[in-house]
Amino acid sequence: MRQQLSEFKADFFKALAHPLRISILDALRDGELTVNEISQRFEVEQANASQQLAVLRNRNIVVTRKEGANVYYSVSDKSVFKLLDAAKEIFNHHLVGVRSMLEEIHALAPTKAARRSASQRVR
Repeated sequence: MRQQLSEFKADFFKALAHPLRISILDALRDGELTVNEISQRFEVEQANASQQLAVLRNRNIVVTRKEGANVYYSVSDKSVFKLLDAAKEIFNHHLVGVRSMLEEIHALAPTKAARRSASQRVR
């Protein structure tokens, strides 16, 4: 049972592991969209948008509603937005850490360069 749950989670995260799919999910925060609306919004071919939506649909992350000739996509469980927000927060914390490290390196760099310059003058 534990192995099955781990596999389910891994498959779920694989479905999220594409920049366009993440962007689509973020766009669906505001409500349902058609493939045409998604392809126009992200400037991708409709076939590409459909392919990415199929991955999300196969994992039950998005659901469809048909109205006339249009198929509307929406998120099946709004909790996915909490997950995306948590990922964004983790990413932001990581960036803060990287920024601090770069600032520290930058602060040390002139000192090292000055020492190198001074040692070269002595020679």
